[in-house]
Amino acid sequence: MPIMTRREAVRMLTMSAAGAWLSLPSLSFARSKPPATSGREAPTPPLAPGAPTSPERLALIDSFKEKSEGLEKSYEARSYNSDFTMPYRLFRPTATGKLPLVLYLHGSGGQGDDNLKQLALGNVFGTRVWLLPGNQKQFPCYVVVPQTARGWARYDMTIGPQGPPKILPGIGDGNRVALEIVDSLCREFPIDQRRIYVTGQSMGGLGVWNITAGRPNFFAAAVVCCGSRGADDGTASANTPVWAFHGAADGVVPVAVSRERIAAIRKAGGHPLYTEYTGVDHNVWEWAYTEPELVKWVFSQRRG
Repeated sequence: MPIMTRREAVRMLTMSAAGAWLSLPSLSFARSKPPATSGREAPTPPLAPGAPTSPERLALIDSFKEKSEGLEKSYEARSYNSDFTMPYRLFRPTATGKLPLVLYLHGSGGQGDDNLKQLALGNVFGTRVWLLPGNQKQFPCYVVVPQTARGWARYDMTIGPQGPPKILPGIGDGNRVALEIVDSLCREFPIDQRRIYVTGQSMGGLGVWNITAGRPNFFAAAVVCCGSRGADDGTASANTPVWAFHGAADGVVPVAVSRERIAAIRKAGGHPLYTEYTGVDHNVWEWAYTEPELVKWVFSQRRG
């Protein structure tokens, strides 16, 4: 059986989502209902006014793009040497004292080793929202954005031509080194270790579920946008505050993938927040990261 390179295998996995994955019977969830609440769930913060596809809601997204233009230049380029070298970007706030840290895990479009793509394309929302001047004034924080060519989850790289690599239990190489970067930053800067947060979208959303399972109860909160299907259902760190987002019309990662995870966490005793947008496709991060209450909710969470 021919053996693919790691990068080819991960790329095949992430880019095959709309084709091979949607052909699986277990992913045909067009008629599924959102997960029921137990009656004990914390109320979801108020969402932006207007239906998801209304002009006023779309104007909020356009406004974000305009206001955040150029903020990517505030990130400095760095790299971390482990058993392989991982490039990453770091934003350092001007405020002093012990401050929070946000870890952002990019989607498949950010894969590589150029230390650029993880800040571009759809990743502009999840990397820039924390840097907006108003947010930095009210919630100053460090932001770290690593880049992986190996994906965030753990894969069976011996897979042959019959399909994409299988996702295995256990922390992925990308997430393992990302955690090493976080640990190193905590030694280098005055970071409040009770307020370390993680967020990501699509492949990076799967990465959030994988990293919280790999280091349970480490993160003060997690924000997940349309996380891909994988070996982690969120229950390994069920007590971590989570706000998950998914577009009901997602044609890449079926909405039922998030519904199932949220239901599993609630069954395990967790109290995640879940927002599903009618008529929104895979680019749900444009809605999630422009929710006016998101940043406030994230920084209100503290570990312990």
